[in-house]
Amino acid sequence: MRVLFPFFFTLLYAGKLFAQSGLIPEPVSYQSGAGQFRLDAQVGITSGSGVSRQFVALAQAQLRASTGVTLALTKAKSAIGLTIDSLKITQPEGYRLQISPQGITVTGHDEAGLFYGIQSLTQLLSQATAGTIPACTIMDYPRFSYRGMHLDVSRHLFPIAFIKKYIDLLALYKINTFHWHLTDDQGWRIEIKRYPALQQKAAYRAETLIGHKKELSRRGNRHRFDGKRYGGYYTQAEIKDIVRYATQRHVTVIPEIEMPGHALAALSAYPGLGCLKPDGKPGGPYQAATFWGIFDDVFCAGNDSTFAFLEGVLDEVVSLFPSTYIHIGGDECPKTRWKTCANCQARIHREHLKDEDELQSYFIRRIDKYLTSKGRQVIGWDEILEGTGPDLGMSPGATVMSWRGIEGGIEAMKQKHNAIMTPESHVYFDYYQSLYPEEPLAAAGYTPLSKVYAYEPIPADLQASETKYLKGVQGTAWSEYMDSPEKAEYMIFPRVLAVAEIAWSQRQHRNYPSFLRRLRQQEPMLKRLNVHYANRFDELTDSVTVNPNGTVQLTLTTTLPNATIRYTTDGSVPVPSSSIYAKPLVVDRTSTVKAAVFLDNQQQGRVYQKALTISKSTGKPVTFSTEPMGGYRPASPLIAVNGVAGTSRYNTGEWIGSQGKDADVLIDLQTAQSISSIGTHILNYHWQRMWAPDTLQMWVSEDGKTFREVYRQTQFPINGINSVTATFPPVRARYVRIRATNKGIIPSGEYGAGGKAWLLLDEFRVD
Repeated sequence: MRVLFPFFFTLLYAGKLFAQSGLIPEPVSYQSGAGQFRLDAQVGITSGSGVSRQFVALAQAQLRASTGVTLALTKAKSAIGLTIDSLKITQPEGYRLQISPQGITVTGHDEAGLFYGIQSLTQLLSQATAGTIPACTIMDYPRFSYRGMHLDVSRHLFPIAFIKKYIDLLALYKINTFHWHLTDDQGWRIEIKRYPALQQKAAYRAETLIGHKKELSRRGNRHRFDGKRYGGYYTQAEIKDIVRYATQRHVTVIPEIEMPGHALAALSAYPGLGCLKPDGKPGGPYQAATFWGIFDDVFCAGNDSTFAFLEGVLDEVVSLFPSTYIHIGGDECPKTRWKTCANCQARIHREHLKDEDELQSYFIRRIDKYLTSKGRQVIGWDEILEGTGPDLGMSPGATVMSWRGIEGGIEAMKQKHNAIMTPESHVYFDYYQSLYPEEPLAAAGYTPLSKVYAYEPIPADLQASETKYLKGVQGTAWSEYMDSPEKAEYMIFPRVLAVAEIAWSQRQHRNYPSFLRRLRQQEPMLKRLNVHYANRFDELTDSVTVNPNGTVQLTLTTTLPNATIRYTTDGSVPVPSSSIYAKPLVVDRTSTVKAAVFLDNQQQGRVYQKALTISKSTGKPVTFSTEPMGGYRPASPLIAVNGVAGTSRYNTGEWIGSQGKDADVLIDLQTAQSISSIGTHILNYHWQRMWAPDTLQMWVSEDGKTFREVYRQTQFPINGINSVTATFPPVRARYVRIRATNKGIIPSGEYGAGGKAWLLLDEFRVD
């Protein structure tokens, strides 16, 4: 009789046997078999030729951590067999996992494939019942060769133990690349022995911003800081240890050394690398940034010592990281200093460059050539495409990481450059993943799990001959608002699991309800691994439609199976006896709807609430003289009168706006009637290039031809959402016109200086 360790039972998921794969990512093929395999202390592990002892030891350790069972090397029949056979498994990184009552066999195309088979087995073991695993055969291989996840350690530094845990989790879900963002304005995090001041000074900042960068103190309209010196760096010995650890788990570590922008920390240590002032004097003084954003002080592109410094840095980086790729940043580099720096202007003249954009291309190309001479290839953010001409193009091996959308990736592939898709709109995990107000502080916007999962990396308008240059997809985690490992895990998990499935699973196999089912099966394992993931994915979401009769229809949805939604409209918190939501709610008066998900009369998750404002303009025709633009073009003009105000998470579809253009909106109330109030909101977030209008005017008319002004406002003092409510003596009107004058060009010294300002307004109310 076999004896099972008691500890083993505590680690296994006490659920029903599953007839479908519980794996993330979803495999290419999963076939259920007859019977089941029982894992206990008498089961051993065997290995075939080509499987190293180091790999076997790693597999033993992982399975022991997962199950509590030590699998000794054995020749017994009841065993887990590990083999490599590239003839039977033809796809790189592919594997076959066979589970029968007699034993388990994992066959890999290569060691990476064998490793991924072990990861699938580990997940299945975490879902087993009473030590038994259903018989099955899994055939699997990845869709993309590059499956990446990024982590910024400049804004907040993470301990070595967390970095290793992070790598373990990435590997568990078959992500094979860790993009390590090591330098930025707020801190330099890699030891470079040739330049000791990087460790002594650039690795530290004087203090750190408190709260969000959009928040200003009531006194003095300034940001708040903690007054505490912050910083540190990874020694070269620690980096070698991390690289070795990752390599064992088939994770490639790609370092990022930012240039030519995001260089304040480096300049604080070596100020001679900055630009000359307009009067020809040295730039500076510099200090590592204590605030989040983009800064005008960058590496001087006209100074040869800049390139000598960076080449010296890269020499040591190359010796530490065996990865083919070295990431050099290349993003968000203001040209302000270059325009007034005598050295930069001399470089432009000497190299026959057209302007500062071509100077950046020269900079990138020069670093690209240097790394190519070292046998490495460059990766850069999509700005590295800017300003390139016949003599400034990137080397053939250069790869573009498309983050500002998909356009950069498309352009790169059309130019026959490899591309990696990581669009901010879908896979940036510093964005909020829930609209609930209780969510912890995040950078901005709204990117729920469902939106991440819906992302398809291959653009629809690419030719088949061009898509071969798409190497894969990556999730990105900027750490401005991730100040602890726990917060980072909350923001990254489970959204990174969606990226893992996008990158690995075949497109036709992706299905969101199936993904959620499998994610729920993964939860016990995530908890056992002490992952502080966001378990909010089944919370209520909504949609609002507006009716011509002036009412709005609120639809509530939860993805939790067998759940009941209960709601109130009187402002009270729903309880098990509250009204059951059975169909969309029709709201005909201003009110706040609160709702909650219940399962077996127990509330699941947080309470949802939605404020709906009904006015004379609700559901009435709206015309925009200037078409809204980009992500602020509403799905319908009626979004402007649907009863829902915009929030600080500005990409939810409620804000309407344009860049560099005035707003001119006409509302037709359809009948002449008495009105005395018009309202809206203005979003004033300079850190996102969103500026209040110079002037906001409101006009009324009975015939749509002759208008008279009833209100004007020129001051919008709030750094955030400015509520505008115009009140005036009652007047008869059918048409309401709202005009707002765009700020135009963003002033010098502001974020995005020289670019066009965004003008954003939301819900228009008339009473």
